[in-house]
Amino acid sequence: MVAFGKKIKERQIQEWQGYYINYKLMKKKVKQYAHQIEVGALERRHVLKDFSRMLDNQIEKIVLFMLEQQGLLASRIAKLGKKQNSLQDEPELSKIIELREAYRVVGQDLLKLLLFVEVNAIGLRKILKKFDKRFGYRFTNYYVKTRANHPYSQLQQVFKHVGLGAVVGAISRNLADLQDRQGSYLSIYDQPVLTLQDPVVDALRAAADRLTYSTNFLNFLAQHALIIQDDLPTAAEEHVDDQQYHFVSLLLNLANTFLYMVNTYIIVPTADDYSMSLGAAATVCGIVIGAMAVAQVFSSVYFSAWSNKSYFRPLVFSSVVLFLGNAMYALAYDCNSIAVLLIGRLLCGFGSARAVNRRYISDCVPLKIRMQASAGFVSASALGMACGPALAGLLQINFKLYKITLNQDTLPGWIMAVAWLFYLVWLWISFKEPSRQTEVNRTPQESNGGSVQSDVLEKGLAQPLLLNAEENEKDEDGEDASEEAPEEARGPANSIGSAYRLLTPSVKVQLLIYFMLKYVMEILLSESSVITTYYFGWSTTGVAIFLACLGLTVLPVNVVVGNYISNMFEDRLAAAAVYLLKDSLSLWQVALERRSRQILLASEFMVCLGILLSFHIVIPYSVPQYVCSGLILFVFAEVLEGVNLSLLSRVMSSRLSRGTYNGGLLSTEAGTIARVIADATITLAGYLGESRLLNVTLLPSLAICISSIIATCWTYNSLF
Repeated sequence: MVAFGKKIKERQIQEWQGYYINYKLMKKKVKQYAHQIEVGALERRHVLKDFSRMLDNQIEKIVLFMLEQQGLLASRIAKLGKKQNSLQDEPELSKIIELREAYRVVGQDLLKLLLFVEVNAIGLRKILKKFDKRFGYRFTNYYVKTRANHPYSQLQQVFKHVGLGAVVGAISRNLADLQDRQGSYLSIYDQPVLTLQDPVVDALRAAADRLTYSTNFLNFLAQHALIIQDDLPTAAEEHVDDQQYHFVSLLLNLANTFLYMVNTYIIVPTADDYSMSLGAAATVCGIVIGAMAVAQVFSSVYFSAWSNKSYFRPLVFSSVVLFLGNAMYALAYDCNSIAVLLIGRLLCGFGSARAVNRRYISDCVPLKIRMQASAGFVSASALGMACGPALAGLLQINFKLYKITLNQDTLPGWIMAVAWLFYLVWLWISFKEPSRQTEVNRTPQESNGGSVQSDVLEKGLAQPLLLNAEENEKDEDGEDASEEAPEEARGPANSIGSAYRLLTPSVKVQLLIYFMLKYVMEILLSESSVITTYYFGWSTTGVAIFLACLGLTVLPVNVVVGNYISNMFEDRLAAAAVYLLKDSLSLWQVALERRSRQILLASEFMVCLGILLSFHIVIPYSVPQYVCSGLILFVFAEVLEGVNLSLLSRVMSSRLSRGTYNGGLLSTEAGTIARVIADATITLAGYLGESRLLNVTLLPSLAICISSIIATCWTYNSLF
């Protein structure tokens, strides 16, 4: 990844260089503070005072220049307005065209000013984060709180940018009036959603939207996919994205995600019956279900590597393997072979192309809709998870077609085999392989990490005030202390080991939380058919309805949690400060992250409560107890997953980006390994008898959950 200092230089407008935030100078100043504190030449209060004054001077410089430029733009628009008024009585086509071109020129200059504000906003965000990381002062909280609400706040002048919005509106309105529909009484205010034909207006709107971007539900949901765009994308990348984007190809990737999740969960209600029909114990369903996850541990790596070269070929391979795997799963009944059944499920796991789906969104979807595409990835997964068991509940058929048996055990395999065959045909006809030429020249950037973060270990509040000498050599932007870091020091991780070394303590804790929630959810889902049959005598349809209802809670839960987090602190202070945080800065964001951590910890306690309520102790086990405990466990595990991945996306190292061993792969592997271990636990516990299965499988769940709570408390102050 290009170091931020270098990237900010690339995006600066040359003639305005003297008016940008002096990021390099301030970074050096932070180093000087560190040295002076270390030798005892400076106290904390002097550091805060001096750095505050320095920031105030930088912001004042930005504000005064921005106001000057706004005034010049407003003056030019006023002069053009007079010319436009003179054309009302005697409109001349040549003068109208000339006037429209003049407005476009003003629009292009306004775009430069919007970019100027955006670069400065990100630069300020970075230097504040750097200061907090280096000293652990929580300076950002203090600085924004004292500046945002002051009556003479220059911070508001920069980041609320009401004046800029007014200039955008003036250009948009006048260009609209000069279009061919001059006879209409409607304006942009009557039809604000009307698509204006002028590209300058579209560019202005996109720039303004990017500048005012703040955390919302869609962003919260998108972060589940761990596909996060960089703070300051290069202009080249924006153009490349537009050239590579193909809507049908994106749709095919989302369809692949949906079908794979259906494929994963469609067998859960019937896996125990299928195992018994082949002469195995009911608890072998754990191995049957988990075989897919075992193979996925390996397939995630080679699919991630394969997507470096192609997207089409791995998707074709995935479809073929999944077709064969499901056909073998279905044929195992007539072959009377548990081995064929397991090989079929292993093949299904080897066809997991989720790494390709995620990578395609990261690499080939334009920045302006990447968040929506990421949210679509998560929604497709959630919908597939709900549809799988529901579909299994409908397949209550039993007949033979020639020598092939079609019943509730085999139909999930045949249905999915046909679905993958149709998908393969659609893929072959419609998928468009994006050009790799432009992608080779792209600067790798974050797709699975959040904002550019420190590559050194976080120390937390309990650690020494300053980082040690070796850690001081590089800052969180991946930059060398004296100059830009060498390319290999900023490139993606090239092995699992190097990727693991980039994980900070807080990231490791969040991966542990992710492991825990996937483990307990897999225990709940995979053993549901055995438990409900043993204790309550439920049919396949009953189990399918229960699992489908659990799956349907995923999106509503995320809507509630996402909107709750998004709508927090909507007071005057937050409204002012939100403009400071293009994507996670200011007091508003500090408060949001603090609340996210509170939700994270509270959800862990609720998952623990759900596990405790699930135990069968003395009193007869009842349906209300099982359903209520399962609902508590599943719902709060979903809440936990959403908040955990949202936080994780912000703290992962920038080097865990587009390479094979990226942050998304690591989190996928953590979840997949959790599922494998959970399914193995169910099978091993089955040897103790079905009467002990529930309690035996819940004990490790409880132990892992308690461990994650302790780890969360230990690193609580660094989970941001």
